[in-house]
Amino acid sequence: MEKDNTSSFEGFILVGFSDRPHLELILFVVVLTFYLLTLLGNMTIILLSALDSRLHTPMYFFLANLSFLDMCFTTGSIPQMLYNLWGSDKTISYVGCAIQLYFVLALGGVECVLLAVMAYDRYAAVCRPLHYTVIMHPRLCGQLASVAWLSGFGNSLIMAPQTLMLSRCGHRRVDHFLCEMPALISMACVDTMSLEALAFALAIFIILAPLILILVSYGYIARAVFRIKSATGRKKAFNTCSSHLIVVSLFYGTIIYMYLQPANTYSQDQGKFLTLFYTIVTPSVNPLIYTLRNKDVKEAMKKVLGKAGAEG
Repeated sequence: MEKDNTSSFEGFILVGFSDRPHLELILFVVVLTFYLLTLLGNMTIILLSALDSRLHTPMYFFLANLSFLDMCFTTGSIPQMLYNLWGSDKTISYVGCAIQLYFVLALGGVECVLLAVMAYDRYAAVCRPLHYTVIMHPRLCGQLASVAWLSGFGNSLIMAPQTLMLSRCGHRRVDHFLCEMPALISMACVDTMSLEALAFALAIFIILAPLILILVSYGYIARAVFRIKSATGRKKAFNTCSSHLIVVSLFYGTIIYMYLQPANTYSQDQGKFLTLFYTIVTPSVNPLIYTLRNKDVKEAMKKVLGKAGAEG
């Protein structure tokens, strides 16, 4: 046990894609490109939401939270991934692994709850339009955002330490490109059934409960949309919700597969590529999904760029 603890505190080796060396350079370029797009796109939405008074609404407040979250999520994992892809050194310190695991778990949980909060906001906008400003007042928006952030970080505060403290019998090789919970649990040389049961129970509250709230919200929204007689009104309601639905589908499709299956059925190769998808692709396309289908954001961008051009 002493040997196990000593080797664990020496750090871990992130195997990543080292078994496919011909892929590493290609992946480095792809990951770096998506990371820069993520930073640019999400920073743009945060700045537009702050600078344009027309975007000082609950919808854009939550969208700015989502953009900030995506920036934090990618920054917590991608720089280490780029370092490991670029050279022969695949190591990560024990502290670095612990920090990465904590923030990946925490921010993933925050996003689950935040997407449910955004669905409730869309429900209020479509189903209760006359009372929308009364329902979604600034204080409630702040409280809902706080619940999302506290839920994610609280969940990680429970799961991350228990995952890291598992006995691994001196094994240091993590068959992944980041310190993610399923990969670390699969390294354990002890029975992990109780930890997996706890993870599943918490996932019900962090993943499934928000998903159910999203589905219920969109059930009410769909019923309200079908009652709208004018085609223009239906189209406007659809455009209001479609971007959020696309983001929910992309995010939840991978998260459910990753965290709601037993560790003994976990495929490392599938896990790597799915994690790669929601780590680099989803955060980079979120701003595009919202801006390409959103007239207000486009107009705000033109206004800010126009001012910048005039000052120049």
